[in-house]
Amino acid sequence: MQDFSIGTAWLHSMFLNVMPEWLAVTIECLLIGVGLMLLYAVLALFYIWFERKVCAAFQCRLGPNRVGPWGLLQSIADMFKILIKELISLNHVDKFLFALAPYLVIIASMLAFAVLPWGNGLQIIDFNVGIFFLLAVSSIGVLGILLAGWSSNNKFTLIGALRSGAQMVSYELSMGLSVITMVALAGTMSVGGIVQAQENLWFIFSGHIPAIIAFVIFLIAGTAETNRGPFDLPEAESELTAGYHTEYSGIHFGFFYLAEYLNLFIVSGVAALLFFGGWMPLHIPGLDAFNHVMDYIPSVVWFIGKAVAISFIIIWFKWTFPRLRIDQLLSLEWKYLLPINLVNLVLMVLVITFRLYIH
Repeated sequence: MQDFSIGTAWLHSMFLNVMPEWLAVTIECLLIGVGLMLLYAVLALFYIWFERKVCAAFQCRLGPNRVGPWGLLQSIADMFKILIKELISLNHVDKFLFALAPYLVIIASMLAFAVLPWGNGLQIIDFNVGIFFLLAVSSIGVLGILLAGWSSNNKFTLIGALRSGAQMVSYELSMGLSVITMVALAGTMSVGGIVQAQENLWFIFSGHIPAIIAFVIFLIAGTAETNRGPFDLPEAESELTAGYHTEYSGIHFGFFYLAEYLNLFIVSGVAALLFFGGWMPLHIPGLDAFNHVMDYIPSVVWFIGKAVAISFIIIWFKWTFPRLRIDQLLSLEWKYLLPINLVNLVLMVLVITFRLYIH
């Protein structure tokens, strides 16, 4: 398995040879920041194209196919179109909060994006409460949505924001409990530690029934957290025009749009990290030759491949199931998912206590 930390250590030592340490660290931070922003933009544009292609396949259409090969450049063309659109100034809005809201949403998304483990030795920061930090920063996004809905001074945006607040706060409980279930199995909250704990076998296989239940609930809660269909009530086009971002245009609307698609990748990446080993290749105990072959596939390919595969399932949800009513949405969480999650956590504790998991 390739270790990217060797390359980063070599780059750091090369900088130290020609400049003082404070300047080397500053340049490295700038390079990482620029690289993250570029990766963020590229992944968001890819996901927009990917969903349109998947949707088209489900509906027996071709999808984007004119701009670039297989329509790959269509998202870039759309991005430039959004960038040159006018930022319309409205008289009846709270101008400061109205302008602040999209930045809160995009910052929350980027902070969560930065914690993901991309490969062996390819992680920006790994500290002992990494998964807790990821959950904490991802919940900041709801503040941006609430501010957007309230500051727009529009009944449609306010209803969309209130729905989103109720939905995200409710489903964060199920998502958090699913994460706690897997953290209990891993024995650490460090993102790198959770990946290393799955070196021999991914948790989805070694954790027995509690791990499978936690994965299903995490997938449902993650879909609701990202406001994806069939849980897309905050921006229900048939009822609320465009929901909480009805009054936005230009780059501010683009921020909401990018954050929505990147949140889809973040939820998929966290699911890959907790249940499918993150960047860890598939290892089957006793099959050493197979395991060696799997080790030749770069860790970055493993992580992105798993995240895209899980994203496909979430997109499949959207184009398969009809939209729920708000009462059905909240009943699903409070009456079913939350009690099942609590029982599942107790089951996982029993599995760990009696060492019933596969070593």
